[in-house]
Amino acid sequence: MSESVTGVLEVGSAELRYAREWLGEAGEGVWDRLLDWLMDDYFRLDVTGWENIPEEGPALFVANHSGAWGLDAFILVKALARHLDRPLRVPSAAPVFRFPVIRSYARKGGAIPLDPTLGLEHLTAGELVGVFPEGTSGLEKPFRERYRLRPFSPGFAVTAIQAGAPVVPVSVVGAEEACPRLGEIPALARLFDLPYFPLTPLFPLPAKWLITVGEPIPAPPRPESFAARSAASRRLCAEAQDAVQSLVDRERARRATPFW
Repeated sequence: MSESVTGVLEVGSAELRYAREWLGEAGEGVWDRLLDWLMDDYFRLDVTGWENIPEEGPALFVANHSGAWGLDAFILVKALARHLDRPLRVPSAAPVFRFPVIRSYARKGGAIPLDPTLGLEHLTAGELVGVFPEGTSGLEKPFRERYRLRPFSPGFAVTAIQAGAPVVPVSVVGAEEACPRLGEIPALARLFDLPYFPLTPLFPLPAKWLITVGEPIPAPPRPESFAARSAASRRLCAEAQDAVQSLVDRERARRATPFW
């Protein structure tokens, strides 16, 4: 291959990389501005309980997960980022990293790959971590079961005890009405290699959103035996789920209407 052709290919490759980077950054900007508009104008988001966030040291935010597409995760992380003066790490499932714009935006916002440690290294370094212990099952609830929390996976409690980090319960109200799950489309789930593909309005409905940060639950001292650690983790998990469910029930009653 001649040097001239090689040079043209190198220039073309560089231009393609630049175009991809530019499009990615433009997409991230559009997504960020859309979230701002949704939070401030469309959902009229109210956030309370800032005083319950520890000013220093590790803490593990534990929130309910709802709405067909998991938009609540992006809204919650952005709401916390506006207030916090230190980063928040969020262990996220594989689909978050599958789509280019969402992947790069999520990573910049603190998303880390989901693994069994659930951000343990970040907690031991004194950082903040946020988890959604219902996982995908929280998003798969039919609308008739809205705001009934699915069982929490106890992995976060194991991590909190190991790191000695308090668990901070957080409730998110509004996602169920904004993105109601009316059914699912298995063929599209297979096509896009997703756990499920929901049948839901093409654009979120104008629900009123409330985020509430509850009082921290101290992690108990780490027991010596495996059996004792397992029991302590189950108790902390149950206490955290009860706290989040109580916040959700209380905040739902605070709304005069779910919509505008």
